[in-house]
Amino acid sequence: MEGHNKVENHEVAKANEKFVETLDGNADAEAYAAAATVFSADEEKKYLRKLDWNLIPLISAIYLCSFLDRSNIGNAKTAGLLKDLNMSDAQFSWLLTIFYIPYILFEWCALLWKVFPANYYVFSVVFFWGTISILQSVAKNWAGMMALRFFLGLAEAAYGPGIPFFLSFFYKRHEVPLRSGIFLSCAPLANAFAGALAYGITSGHTHIHNWQLLFIVEGAPTILMSFVALFFLPNSAPTARFFNEREKEIATARLAVQTGSTTVKLGLDFKQIREALLEPRSWIIALMYFCINVSFSSLSVFMPTILEQMGYTSVHAQGMSAPPYVFAFLCTVTATFLASKFQWRSAIIIPAAATSAVGYLLLAVVSTVGVRYFALFICAAGMFCSVAVIMPWAVDNQGTDSKKGTGMFLLNLIGQCGPILGTRMFPSSDSPRYFRGMWVCFGCLVAVMALAIINRLYLQFLNHRLDKRWGKVEEQRAEEIDEVGVEREFNPTYRYII
Repeated sequence: MEGHNKVENHEVAKANEKFVETLDGNADAEAYAAAATVFSADEEKKYLRKLDWNLIPLISAIYLCSFLDRSNIGNAKTAGLLKDLNMSDAQFSWLLTIFYIPYILFEWCALLWKVFPANYYVFSVVFFWGTISILQSVAKNWAGMMALRFFLGLAEAAYGPGIPFFLSFFYKRHEVPLRSGIFLSCAPLANAFAGALAYGITSGHTHIHNWQLLFIVEGAPTILMSFVALFFLPNSAPTARFFNEREKEIATARLAVQTGSTTVKLGLDFKQIREALLEPRSWIIALMYFCINVSFSSLSVFMPTILEQMGYTSVHAQGMSAPPYVFAFLCTVTATFLASKFQWRSAIIIPAAATSAVGYLLLAVVSTVGVRYFALFICAAGMFCSVAVIMPWAVDNQGTDSKKGTGMFLLNLIGQCGPILGTRMFPSSDSPRYFRGMWVCFGCLVAVMALAIINRLYLQFLNHRLDKRWGKVEEQRAEEIDEVGVEREFNPTYRYII
């Protein structure tokens, strides 16, 4: 028995040595010193509250702008875009599709959050897409609009998909889902705002076409937010200008405990990128995101059209699209709060996807207007909740910054192919019921549930294997090594979040 314990201790010691080797070389001693900083729970709560108020509203407001600028094409359609530009339904479908082609091709830009200072990077990206968004108002034909939508997709690919990765520079694993949920909940909020705003614009009479005014009014705030990001977006917690010296000490200590380093260093580790690409969990979550995106992308674009086909006028369809998104916003914040508090991922995704699947089933088989309108509520709520938990799940279980960035890159590279399918599932020839689109979305949501179950079982298997190697987390004897780098995969206390 004693000999067996010696073997176990030897294995633990060897693994600990390997873990130490993965820490950032020169920062090891500094990391241990920083991790020893003593601060109370109240101090940490105040620190997090200050970080939240200075960081989350800013990135959320920019994300809200991005959703306004990408999804207002559906509102522009009901406001007369097709008629004024002599555009066919097939050409409009290509306007939706062209956005996602560069959005897929440039998903590797998620890694650039680790290459460039965040404030300069975000300013450049957001200013560019804001300009493109406004220029849509002066498009004279389908070809010009296609070119603008291509560049809009390119620019937005460099922002939204990388946000959960960027948040991981500031927050611990269990803290990320709620913050991701808050910024992702701006997507339904943006759609609700877009519907209400479009209703106001299309109800009036202006010297320019209503759809042109829509692009101008919704693109201008994006330009403004680019300058706000330039001056106020922090690059890392220890260097944030809004923290005092004590709060910077807490930030450095938290970073040392998380990563084994006292700074967020720019640059990528290509060996770790390769390792992340070979991990099955990276691909399972990416496929899950593909399936949810088939439904997620189509709903925001075609909800006004679906409502119009349900008997509402064009103007009222704009306004009626807002309430389902307000409901989805409230559900998303609640779901991500639970995911963060109880460390739930699959336990949120599975019932949320099931709820949305029921909504699409109702849309496919029921003709009663009231029931179909109710179905839009649960479709939106289930999908936005699922997306808000799937995205942080892609970085939750990656043990280094380079792996986290790769996880987000792969998630979006595969996942953003979903909208190419989803945005082509609702041609006008299928109106008013759009049976094909409804059943495809239903099937994809069932696939999301199946993949979430598979990923949960796989992560449980990995955790069981780690328990056999190290023992239960609460039984760990490697006390010293627990102090730093707890979110690095070689740490004996590291476990996958399911």
